[in-house]
Amino acid sequence: MGSEGPPSVTIHVTGFKKFHGVSDNPTETIVNNLKKYMEKNGLPEGLTIGSCSILETAGQGALDLLHKTLQSAVEGKGSEPTNSRRIIWLHLGVNSGASRFAIERQAFNEATFRCPDEMGWKPQKVPIVLEDGEVSRARETSLPVEEITKTLAKKGYEVMTSDDAGRFVCNYVYYHSLRQAEENGIKSLFVHVPLFLTIDEETQMQFIASLLEVLASSSY
Repeated sequence: MGSEGPPSVTIHVTGFKKFHGVSDNPTETIVNNLKKYMEKNGLPEGLTIGSCSILETAGQGALDLLHKTLQSAVEGKGSEPTNSRRIIWLHLGVNSGASRFAIERQAFNEATFRCPDEMGWKPQKVPIVLEDGEVSRARETSLPVEEITKTLAKKGYEVMTSDDAGRFVCNYVYYHSLRQAEENGIKSLFVHVPLFLTIDEETQMQFIASLLEVLASSSY
């Protein structure tokens, strides 16, 4: 009531460090350079980039920083008037075999790591959250992934919607994020990017900037 224009959006972004088979994780570079890149190219109206964090590529090892990011996001939200600010968690992970970007619709309650994570953990068919029940349980983002994908494709990017974020650390983090986002009235989205050898760094930075613009300009 009395407010003009769409509510402002704060987006907190995470990437990952290196892991088995990927010595240079592109998401670490993207997230570390994102604030400077966006400021140089002009932030979309109403968008604030909150924290930019790099998580350990480890199931349990990523959670502490993830929880801290959530806590600061929720505390910030509490000081704003109702509905005046939306909060989105955007998680970036690499799929070294991919040739395009993937907007992930969901995560499964299953940790089955194809190789040990960076803390040496290699779970097989373990529920990520025990009280959520079976490993077949899935949680979906409340953001309209099809719409987001179509908008980005129209801008010329090689991008697809995905229903399977794997069962490794990316899925592990996304599942926790979706669960906590739902509990705290915020949004969560996971995006897989290819290696820089497949899609160069500048194009990937442009893609993430375009994604942020799409998230900021819509009324999701």
